[in-house]
Amino acid sequence: MTDLRRVAIVPAYNESGNVGRVVDELVAFDPGLDVVVVDDGSVDDTSRVAREHGARVLRLPFNLGIGGAVQTGFRYAFEQNYDIAVRVDGDGQHDPSQLGAVLAPVLAGDADIAIGSRFAGPSDGYRSSRSRRVGIRLLAWVVSRIIRRRVTDTTSGFQALNRNGIALFARDYPHDYPEVEATVMVFRHRLRAVEVPVSMRERAAGRSSITTLRSIYYMIKVLLAIFVGLFRREVVPEEGS
Repeated sequence: MTDLRRVAIVPAYNESGNVGRVVDELVAFDPGLDVVVVDDGSVDDTSRVAREHGARVLRLPFNLGIGGAVQTGFRYAFEQNYDIAVRVDGDGQHDPSQLGAVLAPVLAGDADIAIGSRFAGPSDGYRSSRSRRVGIRLLAWVVSRIIRRRVTDTTSGFQALNRNGIALFARDYPHDYPEVEATVMVFRHRLRAVEVPVSMRERAAGRSSITTLRSIYYMIKVLLAIFVGLFRREVVPEEGS
């Protein structure tokens, strides 16, 4: 891996209490990993804390949402010619020490994108609320039927990608609750995707903005977006169009 240029993309919105730890753990996992924090218009000290811990910060002028922040990171990785990218959320719930397992299929040439799944192995570690787990499993069931392959965690933002995956997400990435639609997009482009068992941690500071009502809204909106997306003639716009 030392011969490959590699970057960690960390989308963050008002995560000043968590982002420093995330950056430190990423560097501890791989000192040669360039850490890029995409500050999605935070109104707290997220940018300052990330810089103090050694990350490069891409600060968006206002809040675009998780999809816009993530695509910004992938666009940066593509334009800077990185070979490998990992995505780790800025809330601290992903454990960078598990990146070795997530990276392994990509580095071995067996996958273009590897996704850390909370449901592909034993259900240890932090468990989200019951309503969110039900929603995640429902979305995974729907996506599995669409792509005709079993997936277990279509909402995971814990990922590793090679140059093919970086290029795809740099060109097009869903902007509102994006991971589920992105899973379908990956398979429509015939990129090789695999899931790797991981566990999650409870966030150390702050709280999630996704309530029970928002979880229901999330499911309805994403399901509609998936079915509308199935009728797109052009799956993704060509570079420069």
